[in-house]
Amino acid sequence: MPSLHLAPTDEPKETLASAAYDRLRQEILTVAIAPGEKLHIRALCDRFGVGLSPMREALSRLSTEGLVSQSDHRGFAVAGMSEDDLVDLTRARCWVNELAMRNSIANGDAAWEESVVLSFHRLSRTPRFEPDSAETRSAEWERAHRVFHSSLIAASGSRRLELYCEQLFESSERYRHVGRKAGIKGENRDHEHRALMEAAVARDADAAAKLIRAHFEHTAELVRKVLKARAL
Repeated sequence: MPSLHLAPTDEPKETLASAAYDRLRQEILTVAIAPGEKLHIRALCDRFGVGLSPMREALSRLSTEGLVSQSDHRGFAVAGMSEDDLVDLTRARCWVNELAMRNSIANGDAAWEESVVLSFHRLSRTPRFEPDSAETRSAEWERAHRVFHSSLIAASGSRRLELYCEQLFESSERYRHVGRKAGIKGENRDHEHRALMEAAVARDADAAAKLIRAHFEHTAELVRKVLKARAL
């Protein structure tokens, strides 16, 4: 594989580390690098065109996010994936998002309502797949999807809580990509997104909590079937 130089060698270490972090993180989230695969630091340095120090910093950041595991004897590796971890991830995601949504519904103002409606409108109008593929999810749709879910919790009153939700969103994306690679085609779930938007705007916290749990659990169940059939 050709070297993917991210920046000139005279770039500040922080810039190089961030660039390596962003690229490697994306490859892990999309399962371009398989779960459990060992990450050889010098090979990564050559590939991304960075030094040892920035690459170690990037790997340490990914380790704190739970995407990379670190061992004193075996070095770095992509974090494994399992059915039990998916169940735990989904449970935690339901808990924190329910709390954040309830707080947003209680505290959100008219501007928050407008942002929820607008983000849903953009999501529903964005093509789900790339023009030349009926199976490749469009990057624009991925961004709109992320923005919609972020808008639902944006009035929680706690930036830390919102960050936890975002981190769990990222972790769940890795599992979703496992399902995609196994041939599970993404369903059109605009009706679920619409129901979430309507419950939020109606200030129906109980309905919103029930809907967000069902939304997350439905995706997790599809991926769980793949994990049961494969050892990751």
